[in-house]
Amino acid sequence: MFDLWMGAAINVFSFTNILAIICGVIFGVFTGALPGLSSTMALAIIIPFTFTMDPATSLILLGAVYCASVYAGSISAILLNTPGTPSAAATVIDGYEMTKKGLSAKALGISAIASGFGGIVSAIILATVAPMLAKQALRFGPPEYFALAVFGLTIISSLAGKNPWKGLLAGTLGIVLATVGMDPIQGYARYTFNTAALIEGFSLIPVLIGLFSASQAFSLMISSKTGKADQSEEKVNVSDISGKMLPSFKEFRGLLPNLGRSSIIGTIIGIIPGVGTDPAAFIAYNEAKRWSKKKDEFGKGSVEGIAAPEASNNAVTGGSLVPLLTLGIPGNAVSAIFLGGLLIHGLKPGAELFEKSGEIVYSLFFSLFLANIVVIIIGLAGARVFSKVLVVPPVILGPIILMLSIIGAYAIHNNYYDIWMMLGFGVLGYLLRRYGFPLAPIVLALILGPMAEMSLSQGLIMSGNDWTIFVTRPIAVVLLLLALVTFISPFLRDRKKNQDSIEKPNEKEAS
Repeated sequence: MFDLWMGAAINVFSFTNILAIICGVIFGVFTGALPGLSSTMALAIIIPFTFTMDPATSLILLGAVYCASVYAGSISAILLNTPGTPSAAATVIDGYEMTKKGLSAKALGISAIASGFGGIVSAIILATVAPMLAKQALRFGPPEYFALAVFGLTIISSLAGKNPWKGLLAGTLGIVLATVGMDPIQGYARYTFNTAALIEGFSLIPVLIGLFSASQAFSLMISSKTGKADQSEEKVNVSDISGKMLPSFKEFRGLLPNLGRSSIIGTIIGIIPGVGTDPAAFIAYNEAKRWSKKKDEFGKGSVEGIAAPEASNNAVTGGSLVPLLTLGIPGNAVSAIFLGGLLIHGLKPGAELFEKSGEIVYSLFFSLFLANIVVIIIGLAGARVFSKVLVVPPVILGPIILMLSIIGAYAIHNNYYDIWMMLGFGVLGYLLRRYGFPLAPIVLALILGPMAEMSLSQGLIMSGNDWTIFVTRPIAVVLLLLALVTFISPFLRDRKKNQDSIEKPNEKEAS
């Protein structure tokens, strides 16, 4: 084992592989920050360039692009209220609020540190306990996936902000939208209105770009035309974009439990095939809020609210490679591309990979450490530069965001229908913002709704329509109990606040 690590270290610190890490991180940051260009697309773009590379260099480059692109989605999420990748949708909630307070540089700094931290933790877990964790992931069947999806959906009540009922309505809208398209089991069309384009339902990325990016562009253009900010938006404070970007030692020490918990959540969810970065970010955000001593700050520019989703979604990067390398099972779409990268060079996942090509595998493990360190360095070095986008006048910035949104939507499938879908959801997002409805619950429901429906149907088929299968398997029971606690907690907290607000005036009158 020691010889493998030494060989891997020597291999990774070669000039070619260091250059591959740096170039991969820069390319990943560039693509991840652009709305619509997800981590999957970033790797799909770069993989043809790896055909003639050494196998180790090829995997190192892919790993660097993966880590950087997941982090980079937070850049536009924080600065423009526009998640660059779907996994950054949770970062929008508090990231843009910090930007409106003039703390964009600090928000970007925390995002870079949390992203690197999560990636390093997942790389450590990947390198040490990968085979054992991969076997545990195989215990997840349809009942466990259904319970996990329900647990994720109950987070909607925590994402609702001041009005949980508006959050539930928004989440319900997302679930309804998720039912459009082909029934996953029966195979018949639902709510397509005889439109061929709706057979596959609403594609997540055009919806995401429309709800967050296009709606933000509309808001900026309308505010610049009328001369006053839309009532759903506050004016962005650009007076301190060159201010402090690193948290104080006290703040960082306070964030460590959050970072550790979120990194472990992301790694575990990454190991489970088919889940991915998006649910991991929202689940970590919810758990950060649950354990925080400053719950009221979430949704208003909380440092913890940025650190949790960024640590979690970047921890998925290492976690998703666990079942891929040990069992040959891609954890998500990105690791499926990784599988292609392995097969191109004649590397077969499994025990044979570790026995015959151990140095290549350990070179990948070692490179993930360095890639995440480079992500932190580039993220911190570029924070103030990235923040300069805020000084661009809304009358110019709005059309630029809209143009990037159109390009991002078109680039997914190269058809104009995705552009119209994006614009339609942009109008919907603008109207929802205007009347105080949160957008995050819609995205979460669109992500987890299909997963819940598919797993529910598969579980019932597996058990012969016996519903008890969902409450007799230990992992499913634990997840459903957590879902119940998560769902009712915001309502109980609001009830307690209302009671306290009624009792305090009564006490003053009595005195």
